[in-house]
Amino acid sequence: MNYGNFAYIYDLLMEDAPYQDWVHFTEEMLEKVGFQPETIVDLGCGTGEITLRLAGKGFRMTGVDLSSDMLSVAAQKSFEQNLSIQWVKQDIRKLDTPIKYDLAISFCDVFNYLTEEEQLLNAFKRVFESLQEDGMFLFDVHSRSYINDFLAGKTFAEVYDEISYIWFCHPGELEDMVEHDLTFFLKTPNTGTYRRFQEYHVQRTFSPDVYKLCLHKSGFEVVGVYSDFQLQEPDDRSDRIFFVCRKKKNG
Repeated sequence: MNYGNFAYIYDLLMEDAPYQDWVHFTEEMLEKVGFQPETIVDLGCGTGEITLRLAGKGFRMTGVDLSSDMLSVAAQKSFEQNLSIQWVKQDIRKLDTPIKYDLAISFCDVFNYLTEEEQLLNAFKRVFESLQEDGMFLFDVHSRSYINDFLAGKTFAEVYDEISYIWFCHPGELEDMVEHDLTFFLKTPNTGTYRRFQEYHVQRTFSPDVYKLCLHKSGFEVVGVYSDFQLQEPDDRSDRIFFVCRKKKNG
């Protein structure tokens, strides 16, 4: 999904996002499997919050996103923090990297924007091709229960000094799908008036077995499946599911 105006207010709305938890989970998994990457590509990096944190720990980072606006915000942050990061505009379904990375990550439910199994399979194949032999791939998705019980049919709203929003989550056309219809009111500097704009996004999730099947078809070995930043298997109460995968030799 290509974010437009949303990119410039994204960090305000996501200020409570558990970015450090994603970083910690990555480090924990790498230690658990005894893997020490030097190069990492962050797929669907958004405004770069996870990318920047990992770069600050010494990893050589590349951030990939479909949105030029998101990447512009991310690049400004890396400049201000004096961090050398490559920012690349690409669709992860058509990922084509000039080098092969040790590790690919994709967090904050990026892969929920792929709403067909064929899209998942194609994206996983592109990730596979972007990795070194024995490279690893870590990503997360919303669970089916989170999509259906927490999001679908619900309405959320917030009022801040500079911005307010109304967020409708409509059940989608397909199973385990949700349509996000967001309306924002952004205060204009100096005038005190508000500008309205809208964003529309569609997400879908699948059972862990579907993700595992697509990963296996793409050449990955699934090392582990976990839930909610913990080293525990998903269950009916899980909100977020993590997949830890390794590129099998010779595909």
